[in-house]
Order: sequence, then structure tokens, then C-alpha cells
Amino acid sequence: MLAPMAGVTDRPFRQMCKAMGAGLVVSEMLSSNPDVWQSRKSQKRMDHTGEVGVRSVQIAGSEPDLMAQAAQFNVDNGAQIIDINMGCPAKKVNKKLAGSALLQDPKLVESIVQAVVKAVDVPVTLKIRTGWNQANRNGVEIARIAADNGIQSLAVHGRTRECMYKGHAEYETIRAIKQAIDIPVIANGDITSAEKAAEVMRKTGADGVMIGRGAQGNPWIFKQIIEHFQTGRKAALPSLQEQHRVLREHLINVQQFYSGISGVRIARKHVGWYLAQQDTDRSFRSEFNSIDTDIGQLEAIDRFFQQLCDRQVSSAA
Repeated sequence: MLAPMAGVTDRPFRQMCKAMGAGLVVSEMLSSNPDVWQSRKSQKRMDHTGEVGVRSVQIAGSEPDLMAQAAQFNVDNGAQIIDINMGCPAKKVNKKLAGSALLQDPKLVESIVQAVVKAVDVPVTLKIRTGWNQANRNGVEIARIAADNGIQSLAVHGRTRECMYKGHAEYETIRAIKQAIDIPVIANGDITSAEKAAEVMRKTGADGVMIGRGAQGNPWIFKQIIEHFQTGRKAALPSLQEQHRVLREHLINVQQFYSGISGVRIARKHVGWYLAQQDTDRSFRSEFNSIDTDIGQLEAIDRFFQQLCDRQVSSAA
């Protein structure tokens, strides 16, 4: 599964990951505050035009009634799964007592889950962390509340909110959660290769894996995981030609989806992720980030990959 990531898992990114084999892709989280639903950012996050497969939409908030209303609104807009965010560690989310801040209040967790499940007739899933901080790692308690109140599947990031994205994900709590409840449990955190996905499945006993940062600039990871699970062999890396094709397609989709300078600016971060391994001195990305036209960006990408291919041929000669 593709993890929901604010500012990342927009429609072009979801479509690319789905094409690469992701079984489920989850949209960026949407606020439960109806006052922001008509903003351009929210409208873009709600756009699922042309997407194939099941539509899973994540909502975030701290008031049960508003969360229920948001769930209903998104189902009316085409959502086939509602995912509740109780894992986001961002300060601006937590200060509103939403995201992972909710893990501090199991009673409120229960109220939100009950309200959302009651409000819609589609499956409701939940994403959490292992706890608020290392001294209060209450993931098992929250998981039991979820399972007892109608949550259909639980994704767990193997860090507390205190950890943010630092250090290494711990999988012991995910394993304990899997052993404590009967609903599917999805493991998330530090999964950056097919081999790591298999290792995490073994360590946690989870029913699946959710990929977040490991998919940034690397949508092939889903195809590689499938290949590794089917064959047991190390998955092949994409050729330069394949990297060029996929990046170019993704770039065009981003430019068209956002249009104008917004598309150009958003394309820059994706190109930075895609080329982190090839552009180690960041010279190309520095040049690319100064380009302010769609055509200019595409021409620069074409030149960059032509140079890489020429060097590859020279090395092989």
C-alpha cells in the first residue's frame, strides 16, 4: 500500500504508484473542518478523476461530529474507504489535538472511531503510531479500541510521535498489536526495498506493508516487492531508459494537474527525489530548480538522461 503523505500523494503520484503495482493508494489527508473544503488545496486533494482501483481517502481532525461529517462528505464525493489519521506528527496538526496527538486520549479515539464508523456505509480504516512518546507506547490499547469499534484495517508506523522520523522504526509493538487483534494489520516505517518489506513482514507477522518515504522518487518499489515475494530473488533495478520514461510521464502529469508555475514548482521536489542517486553533487537539481517553464523542465530532463546514457555506453565500450 502507498501511505498517505501530505504534499506528496496527490493524484499524479497515486496514479504512478498504482501503475507500478501498489495494491491500495491512500490520498493526502483532508481536514475535517468544512470551512477549508472549498480551498484550491483541498479541491486538488479531493480530485480522483480517472483513477482506477479502490479510492481511499484519509481524514484528520479531533471532533467526532466533524469527523463523521467529513467522512460522509468524502463518501458522497466517491470515497470507497475512509481512513482516519491518528499518526501525523506535524506540529500544526498536533496543536489542534489531531493526528498522533489523539493517542494521548483513548476515550476521544473511541468516540471518533464510533462516530465515523456509524456515519458511513463503507469500510473505515485507521493509521496510528506506536504511541505519543516512548514512555507512553500505547499502540496495543489503541488497536483494541479500533478493532472493538468497527475499524476494518489498522496501519501502524513503527515510531512514537516523539520520534518523528528520526532513528529506526521499531517493529516489536507492531508485532504485539498484530497478536492482540483479529483485523488486518499493516506495517509501516523504514521500508525502502523489497528485501526490507519481506523482513518487516517476518518480524511483525503483519498482513501487509505500507510504503511512505520509500516510494518518493521510487515508485518501482511496489513492482520490486511483488517480484521479490513471488520469486524470492533480489528485484531488478529499473534501467536508465525506464527511469527516464517514468520520471518524464510523472513530470507531465504533475505539470498538467496543477498547471502554470504551481505545477513547475511542485515538479521540482519530485525530480529531486528521483535523481538523488544520479545527481550526487546536486548540480543538476540546482540548475533544474531555476527553470520556470514546463517545456524547459522536460528538455532539461531529456538532456540529463541522454548524458547518463552516453556515459553508460562509454563505460561499457
